[in-house]
Amino acid sequence: MGSLSCNHHLIEILLLLAALLLHISSQSATCGSIVKSLPGFQGPLPFVLETGYVGVGETGDVQLFYYFIESQNNPRDDPLMLWLTGGPGCSGISGLAFEIGPVGFRNQEYNGSVPDLVLRPSSWTEVSSIIFVDLPAGTGFSYSRTIQQGDWITIHHAHQFLRKWLIDHQEFLTNKVYIGGDSYSGITLPGIVEEISNGNEAGVQPRINLQGYLLGNPVTSFQANYGVPFAHGMGLISDELNESLQNSCGGEYTSIDPKNLNCVRDMQSFQKCISGINFAHILEPLCEFALQKPFDEISWRKYFTYKPRAVLESHLSVPPLSCRTYAYFLCGYWANHPDVRKALGIREGSIGKWQRCENRNYKFEINGSLEYHMNLSRKGYRSLIYSGDHDMMVPFLDTQAWIRSLNYSIVDDWRPWDTNGQVAGYTRSYSNQMTFATVKGGGHTAPEYKREECFAMFSRWISNGPL
Repeated sequence: MGSLSCNHHLIEILLLLAALLLHISSQSATCGSIVKSLPGFQGPLPFVLETGYVGVGETGDVQLFYYFIESQNNPRDDPLMLWLTGGPGCSGISGLAFEIGPVGFRNQEYNGSVPDLVLRPSSWTEVSSIIFVDLPAGTGFSYSRTIQQGDWITIHHAHQFLRKWLIDHQEFLTNKVYIGGDSYSGITLPGIVEEISNGNEAGVQPRINLQGYLLGNPVTSFQANYGVPFAHGMGLISDELNESLQNSCGGEYTSIDPKNLNCVRDMQSFQKCISGINFAHILEPLCEFALQKPFDEISWRKYFTYKPRAVLESHLSVPPLSCRTYAYFLCGYWANHPDVRKALGIREGSIGKWQRCENRNYKFEINGSLEYHMNLSRKGYRSLIYSGDHDMMVPFLDTQAWIRSLNYSIVDDWRPWDTNGQVAGYTRSYSNQMTFATVKGGGHTAPEYKREECFAMFSRWISNGPL
């Protein structure tokens, strides 16, 4: 397992922290400006949006683009959150427009003009300030002369980004800080939190008022064996096939011995049963374009041994308007429009065609993040881990299992939590200040499907209240 406990990575971190301690407090590499209106949105923006670049890396030649939305409630007292979209290599606009931000795309057929943006309620910016960052370089509008993408460089650059951003936004230095993200961020985000914590302990300035972190539908390791139990529980496979899989494969579904013919046969039957299922949300139609979402399993090395049929047979480039993924198609036209680039302050010539997700050269270096969760628990940081309970990409059963393996005592046992008098999911809290929650009817990722419920969950947790 890649971890900070490995000697070569420990030396790397110590050298980085020393360099930061010597240089970061005197470097201001932030270039941001307020955006008062956006093409596609009618009238002035009813919230404060700042976009810009932060230079990171040894020479500052890596330019990370960000969208900062100030809290619409009380920005001086409300928490500040750095949000990392998964992928890996997916733009921060995904989190902003499709999950937790205040605007989204109007669901209408593209007519050649700038796609319309609409104001959306239940934005997490109603209770916190959020920085959505395009990370690593090569993602979204972020760029560098030499593109390098990988787990470790993502961790280091996220750390540098936040400290440098705070140098130029010192009015937020005293705000409580949380690091949030979802999907593949489950691999890198805990390492980012640990590196920030280590930097604080080493005296790196400015000090970040780090309080905790939150992860939605998180990839935590590449040994996920809960797809089969999840499929059985959801009625996608029969009792008989489930029992046969358990007996023939011994509960191991990610590293199958090709000589185990019974297991191979049963897995083929399993794949046939699920080949027409939308892994992002098993109740929604399987739209081929959906497989280009951040959680495309082809991008996740060895994460699944089974793939839906459409991965191999997809020929569509545009989904039907009836598919929620049509909005991803609109997003590409919006971000590549010259008027949008001008409004956002995109540097001319910095990138070519904008793509929502780009990770062809990404280095998968960390096999699992469980050790980071253990270290952060010992340090006393709060955490919220949540899962859409209809997500088959990262089944909630898998997330429950690794949380249970931490072996912390339960302080608030399994119970429903609700919104508007209705059950919105189930939750359990542990003695290490970790809260786990399912979002009933949520997919991958949960806020995209259950926006109001996820806002209620977040706003309660961020204010230190019970779900």
